[in-house]
This record gives sequence, structure tokens and C-alpha cells, in this order.
Amino acid sequence: MGVFHSDKSGARLARQLLLVLLALLFIDPAQAFINRAYSSLDQAQSFNGDFIDILRQGKLRILLTRDFSSAAYLPRGRSPLAEQQRIVEEFALSHGLMPELVIVDNFSKLIPALAAGQGDIIVDNLTINDLRLKKISFSVPVDHVFEQVIVAKQDKAVQRVRDLNGKSVMVNRGSTFWHALTWLKQKRYPDIEIVETPDGVQIEAVLDLLAAGEIDATIMDSNLVEIYQSYRDDFRVAVNFSGQRDIGWGVRKNAPQLVSEINRYLQLERSADDRDKRYTNDFDEIKKRRVLRVLLRNNAASYFLYRGELMGFEYELAHEFADYHGLRLEVVVPPSHRDITTWLLEGRADIAMSFLEPDIKQRRLGVEFSRPYHYAQQHIVVHQNDPAESLQDLDHRTIFVRHHSHYWERLSQLQEAGARFSLRATDDAVETEQLIQMVSRGKYKATLADEHLLDIELAKGLPVRSAVALEAEVPHAIAVRKRNPQLKQALDEFIKRIYKGEFYNVTYNKYFKSRRSVQRLARGRVVDALKGQISPYDTLVRKYASRYGFDWRLVTAQMYQESRFNPKAKSHVGARGLMQLMPRTAKAMGVKNSADPASSIRGGVKYLDWLRDRFSDDLPISERLWFTLAAYNAGAGHVHSARRLAKQLELDPNRWFGHTEEAMLLLSQKKYAKYSRYGYINGREPVNYVRDIRQRFEAYLDLSRDFAEAAVMPAFEPG
Repeated sequence: MGVFHSDKSGARLARQLLLVLLALLFIDPAQAFINRAYSSLDQAQSFNGDFIDILRQGKLRILLTRDFSSAAYLPRGRSPLAEQQRIVEEFALSHGLMPELVIVDNFSKLIPALAAGQGDIIVDNLTINDLRLKKISFSVPVDHVFEQVIVAKQDKAVQRVRDLNGKSVMVNRGSTFWHALTWLKQKRYPDIEIVETPDGVQIEAVLDLLAAGEIDATIMDSNLVEIYQSYRDDFRVAVNFSGQRDIGWGVRKNAPQLVSEINRYLQLERSADDRDKRYTNDFDEIKKRRVLRVLLRNNAASYFLYRGELMGFEYELAHEFADYHGLRLEVVVPPSHRDITTWLLEGRADIAMSFLEPDIKQRRLGVEFSRPYHYAQQHIVVHQNDPAESLQDLDHRTIFVRHHSHYWERLSQLQEAGARFSLRATDDAVETEQLIQMVSRGKYKATLADEHLLDIELAKGLPVRSAVALEAEVPHAIAVRKRNPQLKQALDEFIKRIYKGEFYNVTYNKYFKSRRSVQRLARGRVVDALKGQISPYDTLVRKYASRYGFDWRLVTAQMYQESRFNPKAKSHVGARGLMQLMPRTAKAMGVKNSADPASSIRGGVKYLDWLRDRFSDDLPISERLWFTLAAYNAGAGHVHSARRLAKQLELDPNRWFGHTEEAMLLLSQKKYAKYSRYGYINGREPVNYVRDIRQRFEAYLDLSRDFAEAAVMPAFEPG
């Protein structure tokens, strides 16, 4: 797939190799991309594609004014703007894209240039507000700022906003400052003189005009003020012009996939938590960690989303095992079937379940298998109108299967025994259910499938059938590392206890045998999260999540956690509605009827926004999300207490996973709770709450990624 491939491990490896190369060349990696591709607005060609098209094009065009280009100034001390540019360049590189900086000579031209397709993303300290949300989409917030009135150092006359009456204020047309000043001039202070910043004039020059007395004031975001205060002392902050505002990256309205990938990167890829840690310990250490990680592929048999709920036959088995041992289940989805063994051995997960056949080759690599939990006969699948009834009838036909699979090995053995069909390989990321669907459409003549997978597609009404049933049933078992005998023993005991029992049989029938159940699950299965198939309330969630700067799938994941999408839900403590607002909170957020979906969602997201502002700016954006969710569940006071305790225990109070969440758990113990201002709390509840939402949110984002990548790949091409 070349540069179109966005596999995380490959991207990270490429990034590491690039950094090594830069080091060998004595180039500072932080400055390495200053000499990346640059262009001006008049050189930019119009291109209005979404993320799929950007991948094909091979570059990400980043719109910004020269003020905010890292080539335009030398940052002194902390520079949030240089940091934002570095992050967006890393985002581009993580997908194999060349970052191209498109320089705009005036702030007011940024959004029109984006809408005209002259760039793909605006990274220019853009405030998220309702007016802009009507024109463009935004990423989740990347910074929080105050808008500040700036005057010359010697000017003592301006102390309040009303003191601008009769003063000249230079700002960019199209900025939030321009619109706010226009409103003030019309409604309150008619003698304010609004001066437009001329094209090509940078902030540095505006400050020079201010110091020389040619203008009286300007307005700047607080994070920019910090940059210029680090080396200039000829101006001062007179007053805050606004409350705290969210800063985000702007994206075209018709590019939801790009927004999805940006949010994934900002909120998950760069999140400093424990997801990327590798563990290869045995079951005793897993129980100490209290988390069991399972590798599963996203398909109708193993693991999928059904109207916001995580489901799948193997997922339910793994969940039952984890519950039995008091463990939290976390699902890890590898990029392809071929990656399952590698990821297991690397310690990215503890077990692997994707209807795996015990294999001597895998055992030689260090993989062991549990006792079988499933057996299946294999069938050569053809279209229902195909007359084939035997292997001989398949002479000179082509059968499509994944190359790195037992299907390929079994069919190769049949060829060696005299069968005269031909074999063609598909990509290892393709699922068997997709191959059966290709046969049903007449795209492929035949494929090989396990009986339970064929049963799902038959129950859905696909026009396919079995032409040949291979004789022997094959076993399916759970893969573990050979060095983990305790875990294997626990799995063997579990399978012996539940196999063919009530739980097993009911679960098996639900996913494979009950035609009604299979059809219901197929109708409700989320296939494309980008098109709003997650919940009945996607339109409302998108509206209010955008207004307050949250990813809509995060809010949906939280809403499912709160109410299971039941607008009439009521908790034992009196919380009501989709977002389970307490009566006092609902009143404070302006919600009169918590049972009304629109009111509940609006109030819940508004409350999330309020909680987010309860945390100081030293908390990284990528972490603030998790602290906010914990506060929604437990209250901001308990979260602040947990942060203080984390610091005392020499954990990182600015990280939630593996750090502050550990302190939160300790607040349920008397010896820690008595020193907390807010006292005892059952810390397990907010810890589980945040982890459950994160897992569901990741699943929603995985679907978005899979959809984008599938559209880039030549679907099911033989090779």
C-alpha cells in the first residue's frame, strides 16, 4: 500500500528511523521540518478531498499565517504555536504524508482558503466559536486561552474594556476580536476605532506600532502574549477581553474522516497512558494489574459494535473469563490477521482469540494454545446459482483466501493431492465474511470459510452455499505465550467449565444459529462510524459536541455508559436522562426536562465543558479529557484530591491512567481518605467509568480508521 498504509507500528518505526537519520546528520529533530515544503496561497491548487484523498495525494497542506510559521520566528522559551506545528507535522508523518505549509498573508483569508480547498487544515490559534462552526469543522481543543487587551507599557489609561472607547484598536478582520469589537461599537461604545491589520503585517509589527503610539491597543490570545513577553517589555496586558476560550484546528466541513483521524491522534495516540506498555508476565502479575488484554479482530464473529455496545462471540467468552477472575477486559485490535502472533509475543496483549487453529509453527515461535473452545467444519463457498458439488466441479476455478492463513495451507494440501483449482491471495486485513460477501456479488468464484462464519452470512440472506464440506472439523483455541503456564491453566479450567454449558450454548446460538438474532445483530452492527450509525441521537450529539469542542464519539461513548441510550433512565440517586444529570446540575446547566434527549445531551456536554475548565492549564490537553470524565462521575473535588495524593506518592498528577487513577483507588481506604478534603470515595467506580468509556471510544475511532483505510486500499485485490 506504500504511503497509504497507516499502521501505527510501521509509522512509529519510520519515525524512529527518521530521527536516527536526523541525529546522524546533526540536525535537531525539533527543527528538522522547518525546511519542509512551503508554498504561498497563490501557489496552492484547489483540492477538496477528505482523508482518503489526502492519503492518495501524499501530503497534508497546513494553512497558517507567517506569524505562526516556525520559519518566521525563533521561539524563546515555551512556544505553544511551535508545539502545535510540530504536532501536526508528526500527525502527517504518522500517516506517511509530507507536511506542506501554506502561508497566508492575512488571518481573514484562512477560512476562505480552507473552504476553497487551498489547504487541508488550519493550525493558527483558531478560537472555536458558533460562527466558525457554521463554516468549518474543528478538532478537539488543543489549547485554552484568554483574549487580552494589549497597550503600550506607559499607557495607564486603559484598565477596563470600556476604556477602549475613543481608542484605536488594531485587529485582524475575521477574527473573534473583530466581531466582538464590532458588536461593542454598535451596542455600547460607539467611539471605538477599529483598525484592520493590513495584509502581510505580522504581530511583531503591530506591537511596534503600539509601542510607537501609532495605535492605542490591540487584542491577542494569552498564549501568544507569553511568547512576546519572553523578550519584549514595551507593552502590557491591560485587561482580559474574554473568558477562557478553546483553540482548535480547522478542517473543511466535507472532511469528517480527517477530523476523526486528527482527534484520534490528539486524544489517543499522544495520550500519555499505559496503553502502549508491553507486558509478558504470567497470570499472577495480570491479576495484580487487574487488566486482561485480548487480541481480537473486528468482525461479526469475534468483536463488533452493536448500537454502541461491544459484542461478539469471542468477546463475550473473554469477558466472562475476565469477570470470573475480577479483571477488566481491554480489547486490542491488530491491523491484520498476520500481526496477531507478533503482537502477542511482543506483549501488546495477554491472549489472542480470533478462532485460531493450534499450529506447530506457532509453538516453535513461543506460542501455546489452550484446550479448544470451538470446533468447525470448513466449506468451500460458492454463489447459490453455482452448480458445483465436488472438488472436480471446481477445476480451473479460482478460490480467494488470505495467504497467511490455515485456509491457504488446507487448500494447498488439496492441490498437492490432485485438486485442479487455482489459489489467489487477498490482503491479510480482509475478513472471511468480506470474502463471502464478494462471492455473493459474483466478484469472486469461491472462498473457504469455517461453518460458523458461513452460518452468519446465510442467516443474513446472502445468496451463497456450500459446494464442498471438508471432512475433518478443525479446533479453535486461545493463544498465549509459552512462558505463561499459569494463564494457560486458568484458561483451560475456564473452557472446561463453560464449554457446551448454558452460557456457552445461549451465546453461540445468539451469534451463529438463531436466524432472527443474527439478522438483528447485522442490522444494528456499526459498520461506518463516520456516517452516524452509532446511536439514535448522533445528530444531536454532533451538534452539541462541536459547540463545546468534544469529539462526538466520545460523548456517545459516555452517553452509552450513563444510560445505555435510554432517555428515561433514572439512577437510584436521582440522576436522569441520557446523560444522567443530577437535578441540581441539570438546573445549573439550564436543563428543564432531563427526559428530553436534546436537553439532556446539551446539558451533559455543557457540564463536561464546565468540568474541563476546573483543571489548570498545566494539565496536558491529551490528559484533560480523562480527568474531565472522572470528574463527571466522581466530582471535581475528588479528582483534585486524587491528584494531590498522586503527587505525594510520587506518581504523576498530570497523567490519569496508571498514575492518578491509582491514587483514586486508594481514596477508598481510611488511611488515605481521612487526609482528603472530600473524604472517602469508592475509587473503583470512576476508574472503571473512565476506562469503559475509553475502550468504547477507541472502538468507535477504530471503525472510522478502518473505513478510511479500506477506501484507500484496492479492496480485495488478488496478489
